[in-house]
Amino acid sequence: MQATKIGECLEFRPYSNTGMQRKFLTNLGFLLLLNLLIKPIYIFGIDRTVQNVVGAEDFGFYFAVFNFTFIFNILLDFGITNFNNKNIAQNTQLLNKHFSSIIILKLILAIVYFVVIFGFGLILGYRGHELWLLGLLGLNQFFASFILYLRSNISALFFFKTDSIISVLDRVLMILICSVLLWGNITHQQFRIEWFVYAQTVSYILTALIALAIVIKKASFRKLNWNFPFFLMIIKQSLPFALLVLLMAFYNRFDSVMLVKLLGDTAGKEQSGIYAHAYRLLDASNNFAYLFSVLLLPIFARLIKENKQVAHLVKLSFSLLFVVSVTFAVSSWSFRVQIMQLMYWHLIEESAAVFGVLIFCFIAISTNYVFGTLLTANGNLKQLNVVAAGGMVLNIGLNFWLIPQLGALGSAWASLVTQSVMAILQIMLASLFFRFRFNLIYVLRLFLFSTGVVVIAVIMSTISLHWVKLFLMTIAFSLTLATMLGLLDVRGFIRLFTGRFKST
Repeated sequence: MQATKIGECLEFRPYSNTGMQRKFLTNLGFLLLLNLLIKPIYIFGIDRTVQNVVGAEDFGFYFAVFNFTFIFNILLDFGITNFNNKNIAQNTQLLNKHFSSIIILKLILAIVYFVVIFGFGLILGYRGHELWLLGLLGLNQFFASFILYLRSNISALFFFKTDSIISVLDRVLMILICSVLLWGNITHQQFRIEWFVYAQTVSYILTALIALAIVIKKASFRKLNWNFPFFLMIIKQSLPFALLVLLMAFYNRFDSVMLVKLLGDTAGKEQSGIYAHAYRLLDASNNFAYLFSVLLLPIFARLIKENKQVAHLVKLSFSLLFVVSVTFAVSSWSFRVQIMQLMYWHLIEESAAVFGVLIFCFIAISTNYVFGTLLTANGNLKQLNVVAAGGMVLNIGLNFWLIPQLGALGSAWASLVTQSVMAILQIMLASLFFRFRFNLIYVLRLFLFSTGVVVIAVIMSTISLHWVKLFLMTIAFSLTLATMLGLLDVRGFIRLFTGRFKST
């Protein structure tokens, strides 16, 4: 692949894959619009209220069990979704053949998954009601995984708007169901964490059925096909994906489990609840960054197959995510106490301290969503697995060292260090395989922008206005600075959209 200076990517001169960038931007805009409409209502209206109503200890235990089931989520998928997204994007004619067999394979993997989580759950000491909650959350993981697989087929066919609607459907249903349970006065009992889990189950089932109907229609599906050699072939080809996801899950989700086990039952659940308070906004932010990877994977895969340059799209997506993540992270850090006061009723100071560290993971994770997705589309899974294995060892080691001393704050520092190291290594790998040359001017722009955002946040914090106004002003001035530095080329985006309208 020809060497390309990644800093020269947004000049918007005519080039062969402008249509791909245009398609990426228009569908990204629709996807973000839907999520901006739905996700904040769910996060601040439903999820936050549930955390406050049930308390830090109960929600902390739920959070630990949820993350435990999430770690082994890869057994439900075994990398099939990522493999399928890339493969169908490059070979759309295979959808019917693969779909009819993968459905059976997913059911087989579900049996394996439940055996594993119940086995490890018993080893960890889960009994009675705890096993019931584990089983329900495991069932939810199955449906969530199944929905992601169905969406991988939809996005691989470039039906991005349909995929966007499916991506928020379960949250819409959760909002409706939980609103009735929380404020509908249909029961005199206090809201319980189990009700939240039941609402998730119903929402996932309905979303899965709708997504399944769409894929069946697109694939012209007729019947299931038991094909054992095909199962082995898929598992063999998906194994690198599976290992990568498992390793990443450990260094992304094992923190809350370690908090409970290293600090004991009561203290551990409370610290896990504090970590959940701080993690909520990071998780929400990551969902928006994840949307980029959902769109980027099939587009990268097709560009690579057609031997077209990807540097333009890499620069575009990275610049967008870097500006957004730095702006949001610094602004949130500056007003961390006020944000936690707005969201929660108790343990404010502790949650704010953890949130102030954890939110900077958003920058590194956003970077990983661009360069990790690029490397995945290029098939560099061996290298990614080596990096992820190192990240898992680093994260677990840091947690063992920091949790006994700092509790949830120690886990936050462990996450920040791990995610930052992963981001740096993935940038280096992408630069190596795609021959991106170092561009000093572009790097200086990134540095000036980051420094400028910190200065803006410090100045805003000294002004006597309501913190929400200052928060919004910090974001507005930061985005203006990004535009002035050429990181957000507004006129370039307008040209892309204008070009699209002229061509239709």
